Amino acid sequence: MEANSLWEKWVEQAVSKLESLKLLRSLRPLYLSSVRQEVANVGISNEEEYELFDAVQPCDRSSIEVSISESTYRKWLLEVPSSGDEIVLREGLADDKFGTCQQQFKRLILFSGNDYLGLSSHPAVRKAAAKAVQEYGMGPRGSALICGYTYHHRLLESSLASLKKKEDCLLCPTGFSANMAFMVALGNIATLLAAGNKPSKDEKIAIFSDELNHASIIDGIRLAERQRSVEFFVYKHCDMSHLNALLSSCKMKKKVVVTDSLFSMDGDFAPMVELVELRKKHSFLLVIDDAHGTFVCGKSGGGVAEEFDCERDVDICIGTLSKAAGCQGGFIACSKKWKQLIQSRGRSFIFSTAAPVPLAAAAHAAVIVAKREMWRRRALWDRVQDFRALTGIPISSPIISLIVGSEEKALKASSC
Repeated sequence: MEANSLWEKWVEQAVSKLESLKLLRSLRPLYLSSVRQEVANVGISNEEEYELFDAVQPCDRSSIEVSISESTYRKWLLEVPSSGDEIVLREGLADDKFGTCQQQFKRLILFSGNDYLGLSSHPAVRKAAAKAVQEYGMGPRGSALICGYTYHHRLLESSLASLKKKEDCLLCPTGFSANMAFMVALGNIATLLAAGNKPSKDEKIAIFSDELNHASIIDGIRLAERQRSVEFFVYKHCDMSHLNALLSSCKMKKKVVVTDSLFSMDGDFAPMVELVELRKKHSFLLVIDDAHGTFVCGKSGGGVAEEFDCERDVDICIGTLSKAAGCQGGFIACSKKWKQLIQSRGRSFIFSTAAPVPLAAAAHAAVIVAKREMWRRRALWDRVQDFRALTGIPISSPIISLIVGSEEKALKASSC
């Protein structure tokens, strides 16, 4: 039996067990009343209303341009510790109450941000957020399972599921909480299907994680470990021989391999083709964190799986809306059964307030813009090629990793 079929069977059994225990939770989208009577029942913007462009606009500059006060800049260069409590006014009188003062500012260009496509300043994204604020306020008034889940959230989930070629999608407050929710829900499968009070070794889930995976994956696995329902194995970075050896020596039936698709520190890709081959051999659940690949890779912005033509082989795709989407939030693209399980057992989802409605509206606009303005992806990858040609540094993505030695040397280099 294929890996996907095995896991869908186990997830379906876990969901049935939750239903029998009356622990299955439901999401029901609400339609909010407008705070402005004159625009009541206006509804959601039609996709055709979004303003689109075919080249770089002046507004794109604001996504990479910031200002910093001279005093803060000097302290930064001198590595003076700061808790961010320095408030500086650009103009007007000093406010002694808050300890503010008027100073000169230095303009800087950001090379460390994750707004890969410049969508945070895109007119369509800004207008979608502004319109939602004017019509509905900030919201969402509660957690998603109580009263925080609206039609705006559902619309965003549907667009992300379509982008990732998955049956459904679950929105989470952040990408970090999405990984936490998934890992905890994953551990619950072993607990729910155990013959006794606690899962035996054979009933536990074996999770294989790349050694350079994001902290949210690691913390999520550690939390699942505390449930005593999973066993954790770390394989050398992108080393498929090591992973194969670990999988071959593991006798546990339920196996999961989780990896960043595009690694945030080194800028290299997970070996997706080799992972797919190992998935066929060992029948494991393949989970990717596509935080840095979503909207950046693939013809339509579907991410690393689309880039490597293996979307059907990736079982679960976790992502964020705080990078190339230029907004905030996280998501888990999966099947409907997986979604039911995660929304019922993923504690970082259950006990967090849902994303504000304006954020959901802005993110939905970002999904539409990212898919349609394909020139932004082409321009980004042209810059990658330009950098490689000019410097001779063999980078393979927009994430440029320059190894200079010790942490002290890196800090000094960053202030040059």
